[in-house]
Amino acid sequence: MIKEIQSSAEAKMQRSLEVLQENLAKVRTGRAHTGLLDQVEVEYYGSPVPVSQVANVTLLDARTIGVKVYESNMVAAVEKAIRDSNLGLNPAAMGDVIRVPMPMLTEERRKDLIKVVRGEVEEGRVAIRNIRRDANDHIKKLLKDKEIPEDDARRGEESVQKLTDKYIAEADKMLATKEEDLMAI
Repeated sequence: MIKEIQSSAEAKMQRSLEVLQENLAKVRTGRAHTGLLDQVEVEYYGSPVPVSQVANVTLLDARTIGVKVYESNMVAAVEKAIRDSNLGLNPAAMGDVIRVPMPMLTEERRKDLIKVVRGEVEEGRVAIRNIRRDANDHIKKLLKDKEIPEDDARRGEESVQKLTDKYIAEADKMLATKEEDLMAI
């Protein structure tokens, strides 16, 4: 019983970390990476689709993303979608290739981004703590219904706490890494 609760909580905590990683990847540093355009959608024959489905997204150099559109009539639409996204990017079309240079980050903008990153990490920590609370509530319910002895309940809560500490430490590592990336010039 308790093993199932622990494994379920661990799986949920792992998923929370994956979501946090995805959210942190959306916050851009000064470097270019192809994942930056994953959330940008372009109108393709009446349906919004990600840019990666209508174009090949590659890195041209450390500060420039190259977007090679599969259909030449879609170049303007893809360029407009990238420009209209709230990423602060200014794409330039050259034939069927769109160059997306990464603008330099100012010190003030870096500090704002660090605040955003800290908020994302705090949301991840809260999600992990909520999972811990749910697991502990489940263990307490089993104890109340006399399905498990008190010693097992206490050990179960301790192991859930250890899991929580482990995953919160992972979230803190992610925060430190992202702050370092943001402050690097």
